[in-house]
Amino acid sequence: MTLQGKTAVITGAASGIGRSMVRRFAAEGATVIGVDIDEAGLAKVAAQMGCAVLVADLTTAEGVAAVAALDIDILCNNAGILDALTPLEDTDDALWDRVLDINLTAPFKLCRAVVPKMVAKGGGVVLNTCSAASLSGGRAGCSYTASKHALLGLTRSIAWYYGARGVRCNAIAPGAIQTKMQMRQPPHEGGMQAYMPYFPTIPPQGKAAEVADVAAFLVSDGARYVNGEVISVDGGWNAY
Repeated sequence: MTLQGKTAVITGAASGIGRSMVRRFAAEGATVIGVDIDEAGLAKVAAQMGCAVLVADLTTAEGVAAVAALDIDILCNNAGILDALTPLEDTDDALWDRVLDINLTAPFKLCRAVVPKMVAKGGGVVLNTCSAASLSGGRAGCSYTASKHALLGLTRSIAWYYGARGVRCNAIAPGAIQTKMQMRQPPHEGGMQAYMPYFPTIPPQGKAAEVADVAAFLVSDGARYVNGEVISVDGGWNAY
């Protein structure tokens, strides 16, 4: 497996799974460009890994345009936020809009801008970071679950329409992974109470590097006949 000669753009690259993807893809020979709104975090990634970085807010037209202007062989839509297990009745418009903007609309707009360019140059690969919440109703709150289900639908639509034109699109569905993402806000009390009985079904937390290993395979030529798939990286959580 090698990514030699490929340019990979990874969003959400300043920390967590995105940071591990940067490291793994670079180790496979890719030219990596890490994208994030976290300027300080990106600076650390650039200093430690020697990759190029781009500070961009992907919820803005300017941010999307800045990424779309790059020559991209591999696009990893990895940036995302949680919703603190907030159920439907307490999901206000601001939370819904923020989660959907980052988790769904930004990947949609990036794909809309980048995929036609991939087709024009003869092909490319898109990898979307979905979630165990893409496959179940009880892994997160209302807005996060809806956004990740929709991101999986976007993945399959792109795969279906553009696969014959040289662009593969797949998704990974991480489970409970050790990242700072889970600790950024306290959980909704009611959501946590509903979730607690199912804690025993959660396997031991995985590592971001383990997700990055799967991602590196899916964007490589080793997965050239894999299209429109979602691969769970959750220690078997989806089996419960």
